[in-house]
Amino acid sequence: MQANLNVEKKEAPTGLALSETQKQSSTGQYLTFLLSGEVYALGILNIKEIIQYGDLTEVPMMPSFIRGVINLRGKVVPVVDLAVRFGKGETAVSRRTSIIIIEMMQTDIAGQFEAQSLGIMVDAVNEVIDIAAADIEPPPTFGAKLRPDFISGMAKQLGRFIILLNLETVLSIQELSSIGQSVHALGGEVEIGGN
Repeated sequence: MQANLNVEKKEAPTGLALSETQKQSSTGQYLTFLLSGEVYALGILNIKEIIQYGDLTEVPMMPSFIRGVINLRGKVVPVVDLAVRFGKGETAVSRRTSIIIIEMMQTDIAGQFEAQSLGIMVDAVNEVIDIAAADIEPPPTFGAKLRPDFISGMAKQLGRFIILLNLETVLSIQELSSIGQSVHALGGEVEIGGN
């Protein structure tokens, strides 16, 4: 089963600086999901689609948080188990287990930007919600169950906190690059990314 993410993506107009009042009143859209009993969220701008968990092909010599690869319309896409990445052990597969397909930009060998597709394995996808900038607190400096650089903020929603993830550090460009090189080396003509 496959679900396309059909939501309106809100962006600030290019080239315009936002005043403090505009920043406080601006609202962003986030996809919320469950992982090891905690609610996390990602900004929707990097999310391409959500698919049901399917058979993964394990690839030898990958980092432990790479659960395997999937074939997404003819392209090989690595799948990261976020629970392992966060030091919580492997995600147990259930009927609600999903893979969130994200797209991040990285530089290739020639220094050109290219899109890198990556799957993120989660326990269950919840919903897309609007979060006002005024409802986002800075990440905690201690006491969090994650590395502080993995967290971009803590959103207050209905009397609880939702952990907003920082994709650039959770899935760093250096790690994406090394993953891509490993899969290329193992598969010869295998291509990572695309849609």
